[in-house]
Amino acid sequence: MGIDYELARTKMVDNQIRTTDVTSHPVLRAFLTVSREDFVPARYRALAYSDADIPVTPEGGDARGPRYLMQPSPLAKLLQLSDVKPDDVVLDVGCGVGYVSALLSLLASSVVALESDETLATEAAETLSRLGYDNVAVVTGDLTKGYKPEAPYDVIFIGGAVEVLPKSYFEQLRDGGRLVVVEGHGNASRANLYVREGGITSPRHGFNASVKPLPGFEKQEAFVF
Repeated sequence: MGIDYELARTKMVDNQIRTTDVTSHPVLRAFLTVSREDFVPARYRALAYSDADIPVTPEGGDARGPRYLMQPSPLAKLLQLSDVKPDDVVLDVGCGVGYVSALLSLLASSVVALESDETLATEAAETLSRLGYDNVAVVTGDLTKGYKPEAPYDVIFIGGAVEVLPKSYFEQLRDGGRLVVVEGHGNASRANLYVREGGITSPRHGFNASVKPLPGFEKQEAFVF
């Protein structure tokens, strides 16, 4: 007997997301609408609705580091923190297989999905197109540089933990724009919201979070004399 993915999706929202203080109706509707199983590699599809990080790195690995589909509970809290509005233009950094981009597409006017891995980018573009998420444009590039051609953005969502947040990202925010990111390593990480107002960007602590790192944002080891 096959898995009832619709039932599993409802249970994910009720048991994993609502129970972590996610009350935003648009965010909850997005999680109920997007078929997470369509974005999970076939070998992990049975785990699509588990409250766990799911590996999505292409077969053979990626020299830049492994990639994961973020577990639903912290992902939902981060999306709620970003407070995406229907007219917003969003940059999704490290879109991976495109699942987060699909969620954002239901919250925003348009989404630019940035991915450094060409295999993942191709997969994301094909899946999003097949499922009808036509307001998402997948682009490839260095994740640490953002994507200036479509800037400024109302929201920048960084899909993994970073040790160093490039300040150039703040220059790609529109006045009044928000950037949501998990900063730190392991259990010491914190989800932060950066708001740009009058050319000045200030941080606001959101909540403690432990999510998988996004490769490329590591601290560089300093040379010690």
